[in-house]
Amino acid sequence: MSAPPPYAVVLAAHGSRDPSSAAQFEQLAAQVRALDPGRVITHGYLEFNTPTIDEAARQAIAAGAHEVVLVPGVLLAATHAKNDLPSELNALRREFPEVAFHYGAAMDLHPALLEVCRERLIEAEATSPAEVRRDQTALLLVGRGTTDPDANGDVHKLARFLEEGLGYGASMVCYTGTAAPDLPTGLARAARLGLPRVVVLPYLLFDGVLARRVRDAVAAAAERWTGTEFLSAGHLGPHPRVAQVFLERAREGLEGQGHMNCSLCKYRVRVVGYEAQVGQPQVGHHGAVRGLLGAGEAQARVSIPAYEPHPIERQSFEIIETLRDWGAVHPADRYATQRLVHTAGTPDIVDDLYFSPGATEAGVRAILRGLTVVTDVTMVQSGLKREVLQTLNVPVWCGVHDAETHLLSREAGITRSAAGLRRAFEKFGNDCVVAIGDAPTAIFEAVRLIEERHWRPALVIGLPVGFVGTRESKAALRACLRVPRITNAGTRGGSPWASSVVNALMIEAQNRLAAVSAGTDA
Repeated sequence: MSAPPPYAVVLAAHGSRDPSSAAQFEQLAAQVRALDPGRVITHGYLEFNTPTIDEAARQAIAAGAHEVVLVPGVLLAATHAKNDLPSELNALRREFPEVAFHYGAAMDLHPALLEVCRERLIEAEATSPAEVRRDQTALLLVGRGTTDPDANGDVHKLARFLEEGLGYGASMVCYTGTAAPDLPTGLARAARLGLPRVVVLPYLLFDGVLARRVRDAVAAAAERWTGTEFLSAGHLGPHPRVAQVFLERAREGLEGQGHMNCSLCKYRVRVVGYEAQVGQPQVGHHGAVRGLLGAGEAQARVSIPAYEPHPIERQSFEIIETLRDWGAVHPADRYATQRLVHTAGTPDIVDDLYFSPGATEAGVRAILRGLTVVTDVTMVQSGLKREVLQTLNVPVWCGVHDAETHLLSREAGITRSAAGLRRAFEKFGNDCVVAIGDAPTAIFEAVRLIEERHWRPALVIGLPVGFVGTRESKAALRACLRVPRITNAGTRGGSPWASSVVNALMIEAQNRLAAVSAGTDA
């Protein structure tokens, strides 16, 4: 049997709850293998699907590879390419010191990908019976959207390349999430240009939730602006040219030529608005488990212990269990409810609590994904269990004392807590859990952002205490049907209450990881 080629390739995708996304990545991985049939080429996922990235690397090493190139299966270099995947690579280097690991660049604006974009645009134009000149057509390019301005800027650059290269009359950019303008705003702006046709190109690698969101939004826009023809182009998908780019990035990584735009990287230079992130360590934000939602998956990246309460805490919860009939409380919400009883010191609060359907599960999954917990005041932040935060590596942010928050509060005429929420919307987009325990004004601002700016945090916890605006803010949150939410009626609450709910979510997440790590049902 001949020796394997000198290096193996691990293709690394993010993973998705949508099976069509994973299926297309596997098709693409098969195309890559077909282009280089003699090489060991494996694939893995950051989250949701299996095999995990470390399992894919082990598979390559078991096949005899002494050099492994990890190639990001992402279009642009943002957090996944700059932090999450490098953290995976660092862990593999510690586990296999005898193996030489290399890292390829993200796919970026490769000329071959521009060719695929052109192909998708031409396919979309061919679906229309009308003949419209390109100079009478607006191109709306839809990016995924990130918190990295460099990656978002590359979407604009791509739009300009396609506009000038293909002769479109205008080009615009919007994003499916996190960055602005969002998709509905982008479609509205494109319609207002007054051109007879708008062709919408999602710069997405695979099918799934985001691609369907684009298609549905384009269909709705066509019904709303009947004087404009809207055409929906396909995402890149499995394509031979995409597969070629993967292999090219692997060769570059092996040769040490993997490139990123370091001159505008927010982790290397002081970019306006991102100064605090210079030198930020490369730490993944997807929690300790990989492939948690994968079929039959029971592999944790590291061993996670179950949460071990203090003996007094354990005894307290045994007493709480006897204080009332818990049958009326939804099982998914029971533990968080009991932690609130533990904090308040009385079961009388239970009937005033409100958990929207699925809110607790949404919060636990957000913790497992490593989303940031945003608090309105530092008291909520201080009440979070430090050992659980460290075990799960949960990021927490409170901007109430930041200089920028003070300026925003002064100039906008709002409280600092409300200003902090507004900054969280700008800073984290939808990738956060909001925990409000002090300021009704923060709840009102969150509800405003949800209703007017289409903010969709994973969960909003609103449990402030007080007599001014407290009842009204909680009622407004409860009536806000667009997001999962946990609140209560009346004036009772406070920062310890909000902390207790987050602690309950984190403990449930830790126990779920511990069960997966132990190979039992979560």
